Amino acid sequence: MEQASSEATANYKVSLIPDGYKTFVDLTGGMGVDFTILSQRFILSVYVEQDPELCEIAANNFQTLGLQGFVVKNEASETFVEKMSLTDMVFLDPARRDDAGRKVIRIEDCSPDVSEIQNALLTKAKLVVIKFSPMLDISSAVKSLKKVSEVHVVSVENECKELLFLLSSQAEDTVYYAVNLNKGGNIEVFSFTPEEERSLEIPFTRTIGKYLYEPNASILKAGAFKSVAQQYAVQKLHVNSHLYTSDNQISTFPGRVFEVKEWFVPNKKNVKSFLSLTKKANIAVRNFPLSVAEIRRKTGLREGGDVYLFATTVADSEKIWVIGTKL
Repeated sequence: MEQASSEATANYKVSLIPDGYKTFVDLTGGMGVDFTILSQRFILSVYVEQDPELCEIAANNFQTLGLQGFVVKNEASETFVEKMSLTDMVFLDPARRDDAGRKVIRIEDCSPDVSEIQNALLTKAKLVVIKFSPMLDISSAVKSLKKVSEVHVVSVENECKELLFLLSSQAEDTVYYAVNLNKGGNIEVFSFTPEEERSLEIPFTRTIGKYLYEPNASILKAGAFKSVAQQYAVQKLHVNSHLYTSDNQISTFPGRVFEVKEWFVPNKKNVKSFLSLTKKANIAVRNFPLSVAEIRRKTGLREGGDVYLFATTVADSEKIWVIGTKL
């Protein structure tokens, strides 16, 4: 499954390569998964890796796979950049663990520190593509980097896998792309700008319509909370409840869609009535004081079945339960 996810995200990166690009440098070669797929779009590709054993393994693998036009360089990326010739595209996947093996989520703590070499990269490459952990804070990363033209938040089957930052010396504004890669090649893409998101004013609702919507993981990570409401004409429940509703079904909504069966304030009477007919449910908590485990303990609801229970908060800060079935 993990290998399939890696191939899916690598293939998505291929779609970002502009037409006419001929040369490519991967400054953090590693196991060569991304390099193997990306290099096939170029005439000349350079794999750079400071670990000599990985270089040897990669070279053998590339030959076995029949790759053409590749060069393997056993060097540190920072050293190679200093003498690197002009190239069309550079790719980096900075190491996200420190010397003690702990995961890091700041650009400055990754190796190489791209913020330190970005000037050289932008001088020598038309396009720089950097892969980061989905744990990274996007806004602070954009501030640390110069000339970010695009940020792609990439999920596979609604699980956020990676962040892709595209840098170019020609960049002015930054566009965010929330991407969800599904089985069968179906791709959900939602684009917006941080400026649009900040400037939008949308109403919140305290009533639930016939349908409930939960955005996919990429939209939530990208922070397109108001933009998605405006573009799909759905109402947001609360500023901190990232759920949406409408009376008309929006089948193209990028996320999960539920048909609402009922909704109520979870007082003793209403909960008792609900439990008299329902013994198991899939429970989700969105901006609600109790956890899923606490709700299960209090209600005795077993996991599973076709019923979905969303415990959340609406516009006037009232706590409610929304009961529905997935479409």
